[in-house]
Amino acid sequence: MKVLSPLTKKIDDSITEDEISRRLALALISAEQSAELEFPSLPQFAAGEPIPAAVLIPLLRSDGEWRLLFTRRNAALPEHSGQVSFPGGRADPGDISPVQTALRETQEEIGLHPNDVRILGQMRPYRTVTNYRVTPVVGVIPWPYPLRPAQDEVSRIFTIPLSWLAEEANYEIRLRELPQPHDPVRVIYYKPYDGEILWGASARMTINLIQLLKS
Repeated sequence: MKVLSPLTKKIDDSITEDEISRRLALALISAEQSAELEFPSLPQFAAGEPIPAAVLIPLLRSDGEWRLLFTRRNAALPEHSGQVSFPGGRADPGDISPVQTALRETQEEIGLHPNDVRILGQMRPYRTVTNYRVTPVVGVIPWPYPLRPAQDEVSRIFTIPLSWLAEEANYEIRLRELPQPHDPVRVIYYKPYDGEILWGASARMTINLIQLLKS
């Protein structure tokens, strides 16, 4: 079963940083004030005050095309172990904004210095089933870059072309079983790319960005 809003247009790799920033700003203005729920049919999973968090969605140019940078989380981590994700994490008490959270966590996880990121904007927050309120922060990073993954958190760093991520043939919605008495939920899964499978919240954020860039 396909995503309900098909990505029928092609990604234009000539789109500029200024245009991406403009579209992010317009989308945020028109977005609902509440966070997007990972599973709207399961509000009980998001009970209580959500934990603030942020991720960096790193855009980069390579061989004339836009690509997104992802990490594979260490299999020993207590939450979301072994999953493909964007660098980021929960906010510290001293963080003054989601941008600061995203940049700090990204530096800790993959060694990307905050001064080397050109922030283009933010996207609507995303409230996960584990009750994190995650703000996606979109930024452009230089490439190539001497990244240094934190071994206790990150097993691998890799990139995927936006054009590949935007192809409808490369992703689908599957039903994921939950413990009884809950019904199965709909989850986005991508086909494997370079041995990695993007799915879940990170896939949803990816789709949201692509829809914005194709608007």
